[in-house]
Amino acid sequence: MPESKYFASSSPTFTKAKIPFSWPSIPNPIPRKFRRRLRSKFRSAQSPASSIARIETSFNPADSIRALRTHRWSYYDGQYLILIILTIFSMSISQAPGPLVKTGAASLLMLALLMPITRQFFLPVLPIFTWLVFFFNARFIPAEYRPHIWVKVLPALENIFYGANLSNILSAHQHVVLDVLAWVPYGLLHFGGPFFWAALMFFFGPPGTLPVFARTFGYLNITGVAIQLLFPCSPPWYENMYGLAPANYSMEGSPAGLARIDMLLGFDMYTTNFTASPLVFGAFPSLHSGNAVLEALFMSHCFPKLRPLVIAYAMWMWWATMYLSHHYAVDLVAGGFLAAIAFYIAKTNFLPRIQPGKFWRWDYDYVEKGDSPIGEYEYGLTVLGHDDFRNDSSDEWTVGSSSSISSGSRSPVDESQSWEGETLASQTSDSELQEIIVR
Repeated sequence: MPESKYFASSSPTFTKAKIPFSWPSIPNPIPRKFRRRLRSKFRSAQSPASSIARIETSFNPADSIRALRTHRWSYYDGQYLILIILTIFSMSISQAPGPLVKTGAASLLMLALLMPITRQFFLPVLPIFTWLVFFFNARFIPAEYRPHIWVKVLPALENIFYGANLSNILSAHQHVVLDVLAWVPYGLLHFGGPFFWAALMFFFGPPGTLPVFARTFGYLNITGVAIQLLFPCSPPWYENMYGLAPANYSMEGSPAGLARIDMLLGFDMYTTNFTASPLVFGAFPSLHSGNAVLEALFMSHCFPKLRPLVIAYAMWMWWATMYLSHHYAVDLVAGGFLAAIAFYIAKTNFLPRIQPGKFWRWDYDYVEKGDSPIGEYEYGLTVLGHDDFRNDSSDEWTVGSSSSISSGSRSPVDESQSWEGETLASQTSDSELQEIIVR
């Protein structure tokens, strides 16, 4: 007893700090039973795996380093080596800006990749940044290292495939209304459209769709610029200005039909930029066509009801490029063909599948990536059969933590939480079940 008194008297006691004044209580107009019912309904509608749509908010670089250490490397990570080589090449031949600006830009990019809150956005966009650097510095490649410019190939292919020059036919009858109709997709939507489509995919598509779109968009344009450098061809405006005379790299570009838009608006919006184009003879393939077709394919996948609209947008872009004398029809077909290849590679291997009844990203409890193997699993749960690089989340845009959820393509029930409480259907060992039955 004395001993117990000693311990009782020596044990610390904690008391709740009292506020010298009390807040006036405001009565809740909703009855208690209705509040409990609403609270229960709200909690039952939440899934333990709903964090798959969460966005990373950490500023700690240690989290990114930890995710890099736990990343399962595969040969697909060689893409970053290609991006580094292209960036170093482009910056080495660049004559502007100066070395201080280049170093500062590289340092800011490295800092953005170190912080998780910015890494989730900048990592998937790396191919797009590389494409922009690659494209704008292509002008500094010495002419002696560039291949021969093909002037007669595209007009010949145009006549072989279509029997006539479709660009010249469409641009033969010009009108201010047609000029504006062609300017809207070619000069405005081509630059602003990807941001609008990306916003729709982010909010209303499955988590992980936007990073796949960003990477596919970037690699498509990198491939297109590489082909334009290796196979330079003259566009329709060159044939209209110089005929089939040989071309050289000292020639300036031309805004073609967009010059009429500058005259209509009363200021220089396109003439100077197209005259000093980094790729004057980059007609084949058409990246205006490739980007429009790629956007239409992604939007058709995410929002099937919008398929007629996005197909009409792609056809509108095709007509505008030929009406403005910037591309032949064969350029458009080549750009669309490249976009289709890029999309189906992404869809087969990386693109999250659409689940019926899901309105926006926060409705998804799990994500399945790529096409389901036919005949292997009844419900297409490909993760049950293998676990490869496609299920890794260290590079994902929208996953909250690379260590908490692998990719969202696993079971919708979190292992650390019980969705409906313990039942006979829950994961219980055989011995525990026997004890329950005996009791």
